[in-house]
Amino acid sequence: MSTTTSIHGMWSSRLAFILAATGSAVGLGNIWRFPYTAGEYGGGAFVLIYLACVAAIGLPIMMAEIMLGRRGRQSPINTMRTLAKQEGAAPVWRVLGWMGIVSGVLILSFYSVIAGWTMAYVFRAGGGLFSGMDGEAAGAMFDALVADPERLLAWHSIFMAMCVLVVARGVASGLERAVRILMPALFVLLVAMVIYAAQAGDFSAGLKYMFQPDFAELGAHAGEAVLSAMGQAFFSLSLGMGAIMIYGSYLNSQASIGQNALIIAVMDTLVALLAGLAIFPIVFAQGLEPGSGPGLIFQTLPIAFGQMPGGAFFGVLFFVLLVFAAWTSAISLLEPVVALLVESLGFSRVRAAILSGIGIWLLGIACLLSLNVWSGVTLFGKGFLDLFDYVTANVLLPLGGLMIALFAGWVMRRAASQDELGLGETSRAYRLWRLLIRYVAPVAVVLIFLHAIGLFKKFGLI
Repeated sequence: MSTTTSIHGMWSSRLAFILAATGSAVGLGNIWRFPYTAGEYGGGAFVLIYLACVAAIGLPIMMAEIMLGRRGRQSPINTMRTLAKQEGAAPVWRVLGWMGIVSGVLILSFYSVIAGWTMAYVFRAGGGLFSGMDGEAAGAMFDALVADPERLLAWHSIFMAMCVLVVARGVASGLERAVRILMPALFVLLVAMVIYAAQAGDFSAGLKYMFQPDFAELGAHAGEAVLSAMGQAFFSLSLGMGAIMIYGSYLNSQASIGQNALIIAVMDTLVALLAGLAIFPIVFAQGLEPGSGPGLIFQTLPIAFGQMPGGAFFGVLFFVLLVFAAWTSAISLLEPVVALLVESLGFSRVRAAILSGIGIWLLGIACLLSLNVWSGVTLFGKGFLDLFDYVTANVLLPLGGLMIALFAGWVMRRAASQDELGLGETSRAYRLWRLLIRYVAPVAVVLIFLHAIGLFKKFGLI
């Protein structure tokens, strides 16, 4: 078990790590993507498949990523360089660290733009602009925001400055202090939204839709639903992008990786389920479509808030909730590259955070311009935002997750993984984890990758 400490600092307690890692995992993917994906695949059946995928795929890989981070105690690149040397493996494994860094930079560049949308909608909700809104007006409001590069730039800049401010202050004074405030606030806001949905929405319909599986709803799309659930379980836990690895490097040597990973997975899943309970009753009460896709948050819900009692107030709460979720995820994406600059180039943390933030901010400008004035500029047939999203979600993250599983399960010595996980050779928990990380998780991630790049559809397999 690693007895060293990170030069960047350490979490002051187990709770701090759990809040930080949960904050990294909980993001727009839980509150935005999960509800509309569940809606597209019939609700309850998808939710059940998703829960199984979290347990069989997400949890074992999360344990492995935390384990690698704590054993290396450095940025993802330097951690993988050190661990490969310890295990007598080829230096090529540091590519895993590079993929995590690149993924985090690319994701944060467009994630910041989308987070800016949520900040803009806080003020739209507070200004009563949702009142009496219909589908055409909701679409026009969103289109006007996306078409305005100056407004997008302003929100993108504010959000990136918020991230840099937190990360520049360090592990204890920045990351830990932020998550100790933001995560409890996020849960309080989410519970308040669920209570509101129970009072003002069709809560029984929402409960039935989410927790009464009807596999007949999947129909011919059963295979696609399973693959989508696998992908959602993988991505919602923030795996393969270096964030969980760097957070694991700040974890106390005595803390149980298995117990902590389980708590994080449960809390992350709980947020996704609560988000569904906050959104679907409101959607059903207004006779709207639960499977309306990515527009569910920015076009469908504003219509509902505009027609419900107290809709302006709770619309503000909902979009503030989204901002908090985005913020806790974004700081975890910025941390790995800042740690790398501090370790490898000797930068101060403040300088590293500012320079990293500026670089990502510039990439974000390319992303936001691709939505309007640069809409005709494409690379491989995609605008910058769509390209960064495609490359990270469909290539870098699945490959990163696959490499984590292969290194932890096949390269790392049994004695080393047992030592770091604190589990004995005869432990049922260890044997189950090793089975999942060596066989189940790699196969599942390969299937996610093939589904993401459209290979199954190309050959008519789903």
